[in-house]
Amino acid sequence: MADPDLDVVIRQIAKAQNKTLTAAIKKRRDQIMARAAKAKDRQARDQLRLVARSTMELGAAAARRLQNSAEIAADSYARAIRNAVEDAAKLAAKPAKKAAKAKPAKKSAKGA
Repeated sequence: MADPDLDVVIRQIAKAQNKTLTAAIKKRRDQIMARAAKAKDRQARDQLRLVARSTMELGAAAARRLQNSAEIAADSYARAIRNAVEDAAKLAAKPAKKAAKAKPAKKSAKGA
């Protein structure tokens, strides 16, 4: 096939989105850590560091969910296409068998 399968395209797009999301997460974490470095008291600094850590953990979880969803969608599409091709092959084979069986029956009925 000249065109790539859709499941491959789904996986490629998800990979690109995952990279973009990860970069955004890291950028946001770095911004929060920069604010933590500028904080005047220890309590504010610790709180901002905690927020930065939580941001990274929650963002990574979101990226994993996005990747898992894309993998499931790609697998589902590939499975559906594979099943459709198998069903089409079965349907194409059935009429040929029926036609082969029907022809001898007609000849014997004419001869009697």
